[in-house]
Parts: sequence; C-alpha cells; structure tokens
Amino acid sequence: MTPELLLEHTGLFVLSLLANGLSALAGGGAGLLQLPVLLFLGLSFSVALATHKIASVALGLGATLRHLREGHLEPRFCGYILACGLPGVVLGAWSVLKLPEAWTLLALGLLTCALGIYSGCKKQLGMTFEPRNRDRRGLIIGGIGLLLIGILNGSLTSGTGLFVTLWLVRWFGFDYQRAVSYVLVLVGLFWNGLGALTISLQQAPQWPWLPALLLGALIGAYCGAHLSIAKGNKLVKRAFETLTILVGIKLTGDALALLQLFPVTE
Repeated sequence: MTPELLLEHTGLFVLSLLANGLSALAGGGAGLLQLPVLLFLGLSFSVALATHKIASVALGLGATLRHLREGHLEPRFCGYILACGLPGVVLGAWSVLKLPEAWTLLALGLLTCALGIYSGCKKQLGMTFEPRNRDRRGLIIGGIGLLLIGILNGSLTSGTGLFVTLWLVRWFGFDYQRAVSYVLVLVGLFWNGLGALTISLQQAPQWPWLPALLLGALIGAYCGAHLSIAKGNKLVKRAFETLTILVGIKLTGDALALLQLFPVTE
C-alpha cells in the first residue's frame, strides 16, 4: 500500500470511528459526519449513500456485541419493532434514488431540530423506564410510527435512528439508555442492513473504502455503547439532544442549498 493510500484509509477509519462512536452514544446520527465527508472526497451522492449505508451496518454489529451483555432487550418487542419497521425501510430504500429530496430534507431537518428542543425542554423525559402503550391500540399506533420512520431510514442519510430513540421514549415510556440499546441493535443492524442491501442492488458502493469504514464503525460503536451504559441516562439524553439539533441544522442546510441550486419554478 502506497503512503497516499495508507493516509486515505487511516482518515476514513478515524472518520468512521468518531461518527459511529457519537451515534452509538446518542442513538443515531452517524451520517452527520460520515456522508458529507464521502461526498467531499469526490463520490457521487448515490455511491456515497450506498457506501455509508453498508458501513453503518457495522454500527449495529459493534453496539450489539456490547448491549447484548446487559440483557435489556425483550425478544417479543424486538420482533415487533422489526416487523413494523422493515417494510418501510425497503420502500424508502427503493425510492431514495428516484425522488427529489430538497423539500423532504427541509421538513425532516426542521422536525429533527424540534425533537432535540422538545427533549431539552422536558427535563425528566427518558430519565426513568416506565412502560406504557402496550395494549392493542398503543401497539397499532406505535407500529404506524415505526413504519413511517422506517421509510425515512431507508430513504434518507442520517438522523432517523434519533427518531426511533425519541419515539420509544415518548410513546412506549423507555428511558434513553434502554431506547438507544434497541435502536443500535435493531435499527443499526437489521434496518440498516436491509436498507444497505436494497440500495446496493441499485448502486454499487465504493468497495475499496469499506474495510476502513467498517472497522472504524465496529470499534466506534462498541466504545460508544460502552460509554452510554457506563454513564447512564443523563449523558445519553444530553448527547441525543445535541446531536439531534446538529443533524437538523445539517439537513436544513442541505435542503436550502439544493433549493438554491435547483429553484422550484411554477
């Protein structure tokens, strides 16, 4: 390997380590750092998205290795989250390379910022585990929410894991630490895995870059998950709120840039 290639792969590894470490701590948002850098390095949007989606599967794997040791995951509820969300992931992944994204990004960016602000204003939200909405009505409404978030997860680049985190906290009464464990294992590994497969069938990723990105994601996710378990809900809640607002600002900026480059004409 030439010095130039070694430097390139080292940079990709460090990028993936940081992005996925923060994501594992907050419950989503790895694409906030990872995808823009891949675009900056010269990849087209479709290639960068396919590469990022595949690399993000290692986020779920690294987090799974750590969170399964805690025994917080309920098998039946895991199956429920997968059954509700995976159809949406496939639908979103098949549509992402075919639909205009500016207005969707703008709406998602503003909504994501609002989620972070809402959580920050609710000081006790997600600090304790108080299960609710487990009856038929609650599960149906919760499932519809997971389906819609699954569509966003398959079609957009970053931040949708944060939506699942807050949905589990707000609707089902999870504390942040427990919600993040579900998101990292189920969304990170299964939702992202299916989305990556669906997108890669349409667009080949940048295969030579994937080893460094996958290794960084695996190590970063394990370390981030360990930190979230060790430090508890207060740190996870603050990380969630900070990263949610940053993701929202980024998505809003991306949307405004697209609207300026491609103004809507009547």
